[in-house]
Amino acid sequence: MFEPAVARVAAARVTDEDLADLQRILDAQRKKLKTGRSAIAEDTAFHEALARATRNRVVVSIMATLNDLLVESRKLTLKQKGRPGRSLLGHEAVVAALRRRDADAAAEAMREHIDQIAKLLQHATTASSHG
Repeated sequence: MFEPAVARVAAARVTDEDLADLQRILDAQRKKLKTGRSAIAEDTAFHEALARATRNRVVVSIMATLNDLLVESRKLTLKQKGRPGRSLLGHEAVVAALRRRDADAAAEAMREHIDQIAKLLQHATTASSHG
């Protein structure tokens, strides 16, 4: 509900500096992925940078709270096979839309990213409760 709206607003307000920050985060995430290391810090940093791109302090504060709340679920889903790669692809789709300043595409890319994670989380919690 929240992050697609954040992506939509960010698309209208994003600066070249924001895009460079997001690209640096994606590059670091990709590098960690290639070496099999956890990219949870980059995952969190991506969502923080996206919030900053809205130029709205309330959005930045809400995102910080959300990131704190989502640490455990990120740890859980980022351990799943293939999940880190899908996360990176989701982030790349959002950034591609931001580069085009396409608010609808940014919101849709973020919605798809969140939906995919929600499905993985559902699967992870179902699997762990049966194990």
